[in-house]
Amino acid sequence: MDNDFFAPPPFKAEEALVQLRRALRDLRQLTERGDAWSFEGSEVLQLAAGEGQITARLAKKPMRSPDWETRVCRSAADVRKLQDDLKRRLAQWADE
Repeated sequence: MDNDFFAPPPFKAEEALVQLRRALRDLRQLTERGDAWSFEGSEVLQLAAGEGQITARLAKKPMRSPDWETRVCRSAADVRKLQDDLKRRLAQWADE
């Protein structure tokens, strides 16, 4: 009996990164610069794909030399969680 029928499809980091970048471009508060994204002139997100995962460095607060938090996305659910967290932070930063 083969139980692979219910296994999720393998995570394609490069494809997921392309989709994530597209979603980030829709967020008007962010400015794209290569593999990095800025909020009001301060870098707040850095993205890299490799070895079946996306590595994201997310600033805790927008500042010149931010305190970085590293997130590793190994599935579509991880990528959605990163997007949701980033949207929440952008809303918080815009209010401050």
